[in-house]
Amino acid sequence: MGNLLGASTIHQQLHSRDQTIFSFKSAMTVVPLVSASHTLAARYRSVREATVALCAPLENEDFVVSSMDDVSPTKWHLAHTSWFFETFVLAPYLSSYVARHPRYAFLFNSYYVQAGERHCRAQRGLVTRPTVSEVFEYRRYIDEAVLSLCERIGDDIDHPAWNVLELGLHHEQQHQELLLTDIKHVFWTNPMRPVYSEVPLPVMSAVSQEWQQISEGVYEIGHGGEDFSFDNESPRHKSYVQSSRMATRLITNAEYAQFIADGGYRQPALWLSAGWATVQAEKWNAPLYWEQRDGSWYEFTLCGDGPLSATAPVTHLSYVEADAFARWAGARLPTEAEWEVVARSQPITGHFVDGRAWHPSGAVGPGMQQLFGDVWQWTQSPYVAYPGFRPSAGAIGEYNGKFMCDQWVLRGASCATPRAHARHTYRNFFPSDARWQFTGIRLAADA
Repeated sequence: MGNLLGASTIHQQLHSRDQTIFSFKSAMTVVPLVSASHTLAARYRSVREATVALCAPLENEDFVVSSMDDVSPTKWHLAHTSWFFETFVLAPYLSSYVARHPRYAFLFNSYYVQAGERHCRAQRGLVTRPTVSEVFEYRRYIDEAVLSLCERIGDDIDHPAWNVLELGLHHEQQHQELLLTDIKHVFWTNPMRPVYSEVPLPVMSAVSQEWQQISEGVYEIGHGGEDFSFDNESPRHKSYVQSSRMATRLITNAEYAQFIADGGYRQPALWLSAGWATVQAEKWNAPLYWEQRDGSWYEFTLCGDGPLSATAPVTHLSYVEADAFARWAGARLPTEAEWEVVARSQPITGHFVDGRAWHPSGAVGPGMQQLFGDVWQWTQSPYVAYPGFRPSAGAIGEYNGKFMCDQWVLRGASCATPRAHARHTYRNFFPSDARWQFTGIRLAADA
């Protein structure tokens, strides 16, 4: 068994195929969120345009495919985010609003039971109509109505629609990330292995692993400010943390390849029972998107197939794989409290989608880094409510709270996350076998 504690490391193209689509794409290279000091309408435009900009490399045929149950077609993401504004903002707060189509609510609701009946998630890729062009027309229809409402609201932050609009913008940013990870899976299942972007992946130097000590004590964690956060980040509360330490960088591809070479996927003692059962049933022997050719590892990325980068963070790992690796390394995964205690003193910097790198990048030097951007980091904390948590009333309360079962918390952000969407207190969550997202490993250990 290996032990990594203290060890060293071993074309974005615009298409003019369709005028309805192309009209949304002019001057869309990098479109970050504008600051909160700008008008609500400007913030809305910025986020909505950023979503469409991510579609620039796609052909019409790419918009309609679902490659597994967790993957939604790009067309669905574009429509669902519009439905969110239609249902939770326009219907209750714009009296003159008339729904674009009576069946769109059924097609594009995701999991909001109180908002009405929904189309089966696994069948989203079977829906050819509305067409891609009609979905973009739907977006434009929603945008005109929302911007009209924004003009009425102005800078009145006490207007009841304000907070729901803010939530809708962050909801759309979540789907920007899903749009990328979903189309990556779609392209990977295509034998032609299409390339989303021709941007070359960076070559990084190896950086030795270091450790930051965490003092034993009672810490306050969770969101406590006036700026935006999701409901599951609150309330702020006290959490006891044992004396421990956390790695200063993420685990690399080279280190994970050592785990594989040492028989990591063949040693049941390393795995949780559910993880070992999944490995056997799914015949896992490497991270998602890894493929061995002539004795060498290759990895599929949004920039195409290529030799595995030794120094890049390993990604597309499930919780059970991350946990097994940590055990093999003589360590463990951090708790979310440990992660937040370390992260809150660090700036929110890293490789985000704004930089258009499309894949995680390696560490660059000593000290704590890669807390944000690159990959979401699994923690050993189950996704449960903070003390005193209460979901909001109505369908909007289904956003986070009802998923607090059989899921694990991830912290940080990924290379597909918008920079403006990242926070020190952000709690992402997925079930233990999910690995199509940009998810990776940061180690922790008892003192």
